[in-house]
Formats: sequence, C-alpha cells, structure tokens
Amino acid sequence: MSLHQRLRAATASSHQGLEDALDWRARVATLPGYRALLARFHGFHAAYEPAIGLALADEAFWGPRRRFAALAADLAHLGMPDAEIATLPLPSAVTFADEAAAMGALYVLEGSTLGGQVIGRHIGAVHGLTQAGLAYYRAHGRQTGVMWNAFRARLDRLSGDPEAEAAALATGTATFDALRIWLCAPDSSAACGAG
Repeated sequence: MSLHQRLRAATASSHQGLEDALDWRARVATLPGYRALLARFHGFHAAYEPAIGLALADEAFWGPRRRFAALAADLAHLGMPDAEIATLPLPSAVTFADEAAAMGALYVLEGSTLGGQVIGRHIGAVHGLTQAGLAYYRAHGRQTGVMWNAFRARLDRLSGDPEAEAAALATGTATFDALRIWLCAPDSSAACGAG
C-alpha cells in the first residue's frame, strides 16, 4: 500500500469519530450555526497553518493550500466584524518536527477540501450563498482534484522511510483527534455527539 492508503487506514477511526461527533448538517442548518462552525475552523487553522508552513518550508507547495484567509472572508461576509474575528479563540500552539509530521497534519486539512465540495453545495443551497460566504468550503474549486493528487504524490515520496511514515501516521491521527476536540469544545456554540 502507498503511504496515502496506509494513512487513510490508520486514521479511519479518528476520521469517523470526528464526523460522528460533528454532525455538520445540524451545525450548518442555521446561519448562526454555520458562522459558529467557521469561527472554530478559523481558530484551528490559525494554530495549524503557520506550524505546517514552517515545517514544510516550501511556499510554492504550501501557499495555495492555506485557507485561513478564506475563513476570515467568510466570517466577514456573514456579518462578523474584523475586531471580533481577530479575537476568536485559538487552540494551543502546535509544532511539527519535520516535513513528515507536517504532511500528516496537512493530510487532514487538505483531505477536507474533497468533502468540503459536497458540504459547500449543501450550505449554499440551504442559505442561498453562491461564492461569498463559501470560500472555505469551495477551497480549490475546480482544482480540488488536481491539488489533492499533487498532495498525495508528495506524501507518497515519504514512503520507504520508516521514521517519516511513522511521523505522518501519528500526526494524521492526532490532528483528526485535535480537530474533533476543538470543534466540539463547550464554547463552540454547538453540542457535538459523544463520537
């Protein structure tokens, strides 16, 4: 199996736990609920994106994958003042020891762009949004498949290095778990299931 396939298998339980706990359809059923979910994602990306970028040290690859600014734009479109966006809560700071660990975390964030296409269409239909307000979920738009394939190719270059593989697998699982905990925190303005 490729490293991508092993990462998918290794994180399957944590990924399912996130989906079960989150119940995204219920959270985005109202505009305030959708805005609260985006606010939580904003905090998570604020903590994780700089750490991933620092460990990858490859702006050409990493830059187009950042989605923090998209979250801020969506929140602003949904009526959240810039001053409030700037003071949204953040999880604890994270660091990644190397590229392999960062790629494990990025597997979670970049993988979310695939399901995000479906979620974004649902949110758009429910709330009458087209472009504005959906930048985070639209992610790479028509380039989502191309971007995902490029990510997988880079991830799979780590195959054959047991330490790199172990780091990617461990960080991928830890990132799914951290995201579930963060999105379902008591102050996230929505109840999550036990997952």
